[in-house]
Amino acid sequence: MPDPRDDIDNQPPRFADVDLFLTDRPLCEAVAANGAAGESDALTAFGRHWGRAAMFVRAALADSHPPRLHGEAVRFHPAYHAFMAESMAAGLHCSTWNADGSPAGAPAEVARAARFYMVAQVENGHMCPITMTRASVAALSAQPELRAELMPKIVSHAYDPAFAPWPKKSAMTLGMGMTEKQGGTDVRTNTTQAVRDGEAYRITGHKWFMSAPMSDAFLVLAQAPDGLTCFFMPRFRPDDRLNGLHFQKLKDKLGNRSNASSEVEFLDAYARRVGDEGRGIRTIIQMVQLTRLDCAISSAGLMRAALSRALHHARHRVVFQRKLADQPMMRTVLADLALDCEAAVAVVMRLCRSFDQAFSDPLERARSRMLTPAVKYWVCKTAPAFVYEAMECLGGNGYVEDHVLARLYREAPVNAIWEGSGNVMALDLLRSFKDADEEGAVLASLKDETRGLPEAESALADIGLMLKAQDAEANGRRIAGTLAILAAAAALQSTAPEIASEFARTRLRGGSRLYGTPPGNAKRLLERAAPA
Repeated sequence: MPDPRDDIDNQPPRFADVDLFLTDRPLCEAVAANGAAGESDALTAFGRHWGRAAMFVRAALADSHPPRLHGEAVRFHPAYHAFMAESMAAGLHCSTWNADGSPAGAPAEVARAARFYMVAQVENGHMCPITMTRASVAALSAQPELRAELMPKIVSHAYDPAFAPWPKKSAMTLGMGMTEKQGGTDVRTNTTQAVRDGEAYRITGHKWFMSAPMSDAFLVLAQAPDGLTCFFMPRFRPDDRLNGLHFQKLKDKLGNRSNASSEVEFLDAYARRVGDEGRGIRTIIQMVQLTRLDCAISSAGLMRAALSRALHHARHRVVFQRKLADQPMMRTVLADLALDCEAAVAVVMRLCRSFDQAFSDPLERARSRMLTPAVKYWVCKTAPAFVYEAMECLGGNGYVEDHVLARLYREAPVNAIWEGSGNVMALDLLRSFKDADEEGAVLASLKDETRGLPEAESALADIGLMLKAQDAEANGRRIAGTLAILAAAAALQSTAPEIASEFARTRLRGGSRLYGTPPGNAKRLLERAAPA
């Protein structure tokens, strides 16, 4: 006779000791399709390492013990430091650059993105300084002699959390500060002032949001005599005294709680110029483009984490004498989720390939510039509703903080808001369309790559009409979302053509996008998402 406790317990086993790479067929195929097949063995080892039970326990500790501000220093739980050490040892902060700060070349972006995507399934807070440090090199390229000084510390795979001048450390991390209370996204209204002081500057003002305040230095925007300018601001002055950064508070955020975000005031803070005076936005946007890419990769990873938990639960939980995964309506919901998740990883990996090839291929350079805001818009705005639906698959179990879905749900909105919210992404996309030659080349490439897919031709025609309309800005979000879905369908064509057709048919047709629309072959989608 079966033990009655089996029916009473009816609890899925722990989700732990998972190979985050080999159990994810869409990821494996997207990596191979975009030039990083040679990384497969290394990515398998990485996925097994990050999928260990100890990693998930550590992530819960980091989230439940947020950082605290003590004077001018920020203190973290040991779990946070452990994640920083892991990610820096793996080179997530520097692997896309050579030691001199030049791009590492293909397939560095794709290989790094695969790792970043897997890390996002475990712990997201520490990824902020990792992202900022990696992206800062793009902006520092505007000041080659400064970049040359910093690169030996940036490319170090050590993690050095000491609160000390960066030249005396074995490695360094960088943060960023752009927004102020009065302007937010409109950084041209910034009032922080920079006054020349010999070869350096003295900066006085504030930042309403300063990322990663434990960093060794920051790239900030301030008004110099010739206009808004980008500056490198270290925590310590050249004579090793504390610099004039005075942190007022750490933000009490909805999610991303293991990471510190701050409000800061500057009082005669020492800084060095990065790029020409008056060209601060043009300089720092090179950094922002990469942080936006990481937002999309991270949100895709969050979606994967949520889907994995929902599938794991449904395959083990019995309701009404049947496993949840065997019940038609639940199977439809899970397959519909799997379709968006597969599209998200396909499109971000294809976008990373454009970044890999941007320095040698003008079309890929145009794609990286134009599609980044669209892909960030769609992936990052899809994630919150996606994670919620995955939470609902667990019922009440998913809503309590004992389960990781609650943390993922709190985390899910952040990437859509940071580094440019939805309207900002749509506006940036519209601005990129002002280059008619690039616009035509990118749209023509998408037309070719989506040829024969349901609804694709009419969607491209709609984009063209909306761009020509007098109220193009009013349709900015629709343009961004449609373009991203087309790019995702095109990316799926090279990894799973049968999935591409289902995705285009269900996502380009319009109408309600609540999850649960039958997406065709549910069994095939779920087996691709995670082998039973």
